[in-house]
Amino acid sequence: MNLIVRAVDVGSGNTKFVTGTADSEIRCASFPSLAYPSSNGQPLWPGGDGAKTMFIPVGSLFYEVGPEVRLAADTFRATQLHDDYIESPEYMALLRGALRSMRQSQIDLLVVGLPVALFAVKKAALERVMTGEHDVGGGKKVSVVRTLAVAQPQGALAFYAHAHGKLAEIAKERSLIIDPGARTFDWLVAQGMRLVQKQSHSVNRGVADVLKLLAAEITKDIGTPFRDLDAIDMALRTGKAPVIFQKPYDLKRLLPLAESVTEQAVSSMKEWIESPHSLQNIILVGGGAFLFRKAVKSAFPRHRILEIKEPVFANVRGFQLAGMTYARTVLAADRDRSTTAERAAGDAA
Repeated sequence: MNLIVRAVDVGSGNTKFVTGTADSEIRCASFPSLAYPSSNGQPLWPGGDGAKTMFIPVGSLFYEVGPEVRLAADTFRATQLHDDYIESPEYMALLRGALRSMRQSQIDLLVVGLPVALFAVKKAALERVMTGEHDVGGGKKVSVVRTLAVAQPQGALAFYAHAHGKLAEIAKERSLIIDPGARTFDWLVAQGMRLVQKQSHSVNRGVADVLKLLAAEITKDIGTPFRDLDAIDMALRTGKAPVIFQKPYDLKRLLPLAESVTEQAVSSMKEWIESPHSLQNIILVGGGAFLFRKAVKSAFPRHRILEIKEPVFANVRGFQLAGMTYARTVLAADRDRSTTAERAAGDAA
């Protein structure tokens, strides 16, 4: 019987997850990492427009999550931007929303990720709380037999090596994986596929810091509070000006401010990198890759910066690959030993 392996990457900006695999393809989906509480798990407007959301029970409350969760938004932006994020009910709601979206009643191995700075201290606790039965709402439950937590950029390295057929080469090389997210700017130095802990870290200087800084400048300019961070994010990604008071607002003059944040994050990283000349691969991934690209290239002018198609899914696809390898080796061996022991006990009886 094949073991069911799935991966989830609950980021501060988006929750990414694997929906299935076929041959060499790893199918992924995502929804915003927003969770809005409700006392009864019912839409505010029954019989409304059928938004694509789910109500996930956590503790005594329900949390609305899903692809169209912004339709449930109020004036408060329900994000968790702190180091205890993984212990919050919102995190659990997002992860359970991903589990429900996978349409599996049992997952033999669930692979999840952690920021590099939290990996050593949070790994065991996260694996423990994710293992077991989860009520995912709608009368459905998902059983997770075993959980494996990995450092988030480690997934990107695994996926890059797999996608480019460089598993054998990278096993002998030193790599730097840079993963700008919504809240954290993560980087990981690896020798082969093994983490070099003393040079790997993360700082709380992500895309959200850029968006909040630009929102504050827009507020000063227009003379009234401006909090539409999603509009700023979309403008930065597309190059199309956001519409404020029915007029396009030119963000170009504020771009140096955005660049100052990215330069601060990259500068912090460089303090940890002991021998940049020994890096054979520098790989830029994550949903914020587009925003940090210039600062990374400026910091490593003599290196070629490698990027991945659909960088937002790089980590979770790597989690899936790592999980499938783990299932084929460790879990399969455990299962074979258990079967052999059961047969021996039966023969003895």
